[in-house]
Amino acid sequence: MDNKLKEIIKILTEKNKTISTMESCTGGGVANAITNIEGASEVLKFSAVTYSNEYKIKMGVDADIIDKYSVYSIKTAEEMSRNISAFANSNYGIGITGKLNRVDKNNLYGQDNIVYVSIYDKDNDKFYNGSIEVTKQSRKENKELVISLIINMLMSIIKR
Repeated sequence: MDNKLKEIIKILTEKNKTISTMESCTGGGVANAITNIEGASEVLKFSAVTYSNEYKIKMGVDADIIDKYSVYSIKTAEEMSRNISAFANSNYGIGITGKLNRVDKNNLYGQDNIVYVSIYDKDNDKFYNGSIEVTKQSRKENKELVISLIINMLMSIIKR
């Protein structure tokens, strides 16, 4: 994972591109993985952990999207990715929402083991979306699965 992140940071730096993240269930894990790599300050503009609906909305996610599709949906992940990109004025925004094998008593909709990921490419006004079923026993292992998916998605996007 570190080698891919080093390459991502190198490519983004060479292309003078930046990223930002709005993370929910990963709790800042993507930003942490990025900042563990030298040179991260050149590419990571901002990161927000929006664990609650309230703060997703404060960061620009449309409450109607959450109401219509659920906070655990690709539509919410898209809102997160686009809004964090706009907030930070970054080329790429990453939005992550989902449940890590648990019931959320405040948000009963959505599957309990699916995480939704959206990477927004501001320069091309395009979303790259994915999801992953998280079935590991520990939250840490499930977060690692999600982070790995995001790293692979981001690598594919920026190499274009």
